[in-house]
Amino acid sequence: MFDEKDLILEAKHVTRKFPASEGRVLLANDDINLKLYRGQTLGIVGESGCGKSTFMRMVVQLDKPTEGEILFMGKDLSKMKGEEMRKNRRHIQMVFQDPAAAFNPHMKVRDIICEPLMNFGLIKKSEKDAVARKYLEMVELPGDFADRYPHNMSGGQRQRIGIARAIALEPDIIMCDEATSALDVSVQRTIIELLVKLQKEKNIAMGFICHDMALISQFSHQVAVMYLGNIVEVIPGELVTSDAKHPYTVALLGAIFDLNMDFTKKIESIESEAPSPLDVPKGCPFQDRCEHCMDICKTEKPKLKEVAPNHEVACHLDF
Repeated sequence: MFDEKDLILEAKHVTRKFPASEGRVLLANDDINLKLYRGQTLGIVGESGCGKSTFMRMVVQLDKPTEGEILFMGKDLSKMKGEEMRKNRRHIQMVFQDPAAAFNPHMKVRDIICEPLMNFGLIKKSEKDAVARKYLEMVELPGDFADRYPHNMSGGQRQRIGIARAIALEPDIIMCDEATSALDVSVQRTIIELLVKLQKEKNIAMGFICHDMALISQFSHQVAVMYLGNIVEVIPGELVTSDAKHPYTVALLGAIFDLNMDFTKKIESIESEAPSPLDVPKGCPFQDRCEHCMDICKTEKPKLKEVAPNHEVACHLDF
């Protein structure tokens, strides 16, 4: 399923720490190891504050790891500076959660889509109209939307503009930061279908951050479950609902509400709140909320171990 010749980005032992008050340290990412492949989608799921967006910011070079490296085509993104960093940004683009906040409200759609191309000198000013219409049609919007402003469009239409802007540079990777969470459920589906279609056409690697385990498992080739800055499980997307092993992943699945679900099964909530990343417990980060917690969980942090092909779990339980 995952061919190493298609490997395009690899995070190796990535840790991100932020200084906090009173000399404390906030541990946002702790020893993250993930891979992105051409034509494949890596879904990253977890509760708010688990470190998903922090990791994505490092991939798109808006932040740098405290430790570790992120290799894109063999080059460490964290070591890039100046013009090398600027030129590399055309290869890794981002679709933001709130397109309204991501756009300059005084710019027309034409200028929003073509700005990255103009910045890299890839088109002339006289070509903007034709290019904007081309990418609008690519994201299934009428070409005459080029003359509109973002505030004259619906949320779903604005997100399509965000996707058009991201693909305009023909990137190798697109990172989506909860790109559907602010949209109606009916619109979410069309946006996901559009992203999947574009991915197949252009053989793009895609990273997708999401809270919705049910949604992300439907289109991700691989799902990484993150808890308190740690990857606790990495599993093929099609196996999430049937083969998930880690107690946190199982708990997330148990909290899903679905109109097509078996209502004889009770929807389970995850008891208590996650600890503060300023005070990560020794041992397993999920120990305080896990019904299977053992003595070893309180003293020794579990490492990811392979339990099946392309399936890793960080847990002391014997699977």
